[in-house]
Amino acid sequence: MTAISLSHLRAHRDAGSKFSMVTAYDACFAKAASAAGIDCLLVGDSLGMVLQGHESTLPVTVQDIAYHTQCVASAKPSSFIIADMPFMAAATLDTAMQAARTLMQQGAQMIKLEGSSHLTELIRRYRDQGVPTCCHLGLTPQFVNQFGGYKVQGRDQRTADQMVEAAIALEAAGTDMLLLECVPNPLTTRIMEATTLPVVGIGAGPETTGQVLVMHDLLGITPGKPARFVRNFLDGQGSIQAALSAYDRAVKDGSFPEQAHCFAE
Repeated sequence: MTAISLSHLRAHRDAGSKFSMVTAYDACFAKAASAAGIDCLLVGDSLGMVLQGHESTLPVTVQDIAYHTQCVASAKPSSFIIADMPFMAAATLDTAMQAARTLMQQGAQMIKLEGSSHLTELIRRYRDQGVPTCCHLGLTPQFVNQFGGYKVQGRDQRTADQMVEAAIALEAAGTDMLLLECVPNPLTTRIMEATTLPVVGIGAGPETTGQVLVMHDLLGITPGKPARFVRNFLDGQGSIQAALSAYDRAVKDGSFPEQAHCFAE
């Protein structure tokens, strides 16, 4: 299979076609996802909850993400590998640069950061050092204590306008991709119209260039009530491999997400 690059993801945005993304934390699942045709693997700080059993992503360290990035990269997947920047790892320029170096040297091809327009200076520095970036807007789990819980973001005019302005500023600074989590569909439309970047969604409607789900959510094995944007793709399938392929097809043919997985306002 042809290795997916950032150029492939940009081409999807230009063509109006879709690409798929799923979290992965080890070689076996990375290989299975790649074989299913999934375009991007995210070594997410979600591992703090689904692997380590924490109540949030905050305890995850750079060393944790680096270890799991190396595990994923060792599978030599054709999928593009993205690694999360953990909580507070980018608090200073020095720690941010050191963390990116560690993650890229372990096999990441892009770094994903949570935040807003305050990231612009860091994005410029990363760009100048050859580090591709994805900026995560909307419900950013590392800010859960500030938000007062896992809540839809951008429902009021002020915060919606701020998110659009942040997306524009981050593109101007040189980020390569955006990820929108738990934002109303109309806000996603505004951000798509205001930028030219590939945009990945999770609970952000069907209009985005790509879709991402946590592997454990996709397979229906996360304890508790599933989030609104989750669909169990293992249901009705005979194997994990078939579930991953079903997810990839559904993203690319536009049948996922449905309106039931979205936030209209």
